[in-house]
Amino acid sequence: MGPLMFDLAGHELSVEEKEILDHPLVGGVMLTSRNIYDLKQLGELIGQTRTHARNSLLIGIEQEGGARQILRSGLSPLPPLSVLFRYAEGQLDKACQLAQQVGWLTASELLALDIDLAFGPVLDILGPSPLVADRAFHSKSQQVIEMAASYAKGMQQAGMKTVGKHFPGLGYVLDVEKRIDPRPLAEIRHHDLRVFQAMQEQKLLDAVMVAHVVYPAVDKLLACYSRRWLRDILRKELDFDGVVFSGNLSASVSHTREFSERARQALDAGCDMVLVCGNRDGAIAVLDALPSSYQASGRLNALRKCDAPGLSALRTKTLWQTANSAMETLHAG
Repeated sequence: MGPLMFDLAGHELSVEEKEILDHPLVGGVMLTSRNIYDLKQLGELIGQTRTHARNSLLIGIEQEGGARQILRSGLSPLPPLSVLFRYAEGQLDKACQLAQQVGWLTASELLALDIDLAFGPVLDILGPSPLVADRAFHSKSQQVIEMAASYAKGMQQAGMKTVGKHFPGLGYVLDVEKRIDPRPLAEIRHHDLRVFQAMQEQKLLDAVMVAHVVYPAVDKLLACYSRRWLRDILRKELDFDGVVFSGNLSASVSHTREFSERARQALDAGCDMVLVCGNRDGAIAVLDALPSSYQASGRLNALRKCDAPGLSALRTKTLWQTANSAMETLHAG
């Protein structure tokens, strides 16, 4: 499995995309709203994508709730994570129950569509940053730990691997354009890293996605290019041995010629797979620059989807009917 994940342009594979999928360094495809017309078309696209890929392939989508639910038609409505505590009337046990239902339902429906990863749960603290808005469970780390753990257990119950994001945390990025979090490391440890550490200790993190943010108190580099963050803190301090995804390199790279250098930097820092989405020339530049003999981490294979029932069979299950009914009620409210 190669170390590059890229995105597709439309509802069908282009000739160029078929050639890219046959490259030995390609290991993943990120689905976006541009790829989805209806479930039948999406199923055909996913089938074509897997057929034309030289390697085993991870197919992912950022399927969060509310306005960030990319795949909607024919699936259960998913609420924004930030409203679950309110819907539970401030009762943490009830909020955790809802979170587990959302995690299970999200994962089950995507697995039924032959999608490997939902890129969740969100482990960010709900802070003043507009980057988290309605995406985070709560403003306090302990509540985030409890609810995110329940969400992750729901995903794992369905058979999907978890990807906690965004390490080490997006909640306090006030300068969105420069992507800077000015807090001291002690504060980040006390709030944000507590969540990742607790999830790791409970064996609920199969992978993490790294924030495209600079934390000057720790390193002048963006976290996904930082050995300090990835090797010293994530791997050694938190004892994390799962997969590390970079953030989308397109968020910090504007010139095509820079993509290959940044991809190497992210891989050298400790990322197992780099994402280049929204910039086809950038993705090709990475493939052209990295040696075709590059050996991606064997950890990636552990994230592949398990066998799962299709949507029709899934909808006959009492667990799906209960979870779907709960989500429909929240959506109506």
